[in-house]
Amino acid sequence: MLVVVSDTHSSEDHRLRGRTLTAVREADTVVHVGDFYREAVLDAFEAEARTLRAVYGNNDDAAIRDRVPKARTVEYAGVRFAVTHRHRGGDTGLVMFGRERGADAVIYGHSHTPRFDGSTALPLINPGSHAQPRGNRPAHAEIEPAGAADAGGEGDAAGELIGRLVTPDGEVFEEFRLGR
Repeated sequence: MLVVVSDTHSSEDHRLRGRTLTAVREADTVVHVGDFYREAVLDAFEAEARTLRAVYGNNDDAAIRDRVPKARTVEYAGVRFAVTHRHRGGDTGLVMFGRERGADAVIYGHSHTPRFDGSTALPLINPGSHAQPRGNRPAHAEIEPAGAADAGGEGDAAGELIGRLVTPDGEVFEEFRLGR
């Protein structure tokens, strides 16, 4: 499973709890989309995640910016994700960013608003914030091969990923599919 989190905004720890903490610990790969805030928080995520792929956000200190890039690509189950904290130009700018990186989808943060938008030229995924939702639901995203998520482990949509936006309390409030 690929787990996506963002916008922790903490000085000392990862602020993970409930389903979000469990998902981070169980994930094959965790993507953090920036705004850890302080280096100790990046260290805390590295201690919990099997594999962490992060980018820095606009509120991250210099120590974090020295350790992780501003943008990156992450491949999972044959799908290529372009990852950034934020990108000027709204949805169009995010799609252009993804196309420049040869991506199949874009993961971004910054707004603290959990969102999946499949209506754009490339799907856009924002996990929201598990720790500082700013009036939104606290959330993270979970993405896995469709066959693994379907009952009995057999999917009828070979080559697809299924995603969920999930609260730390375990409530799945949006599901989506991504094709390769």
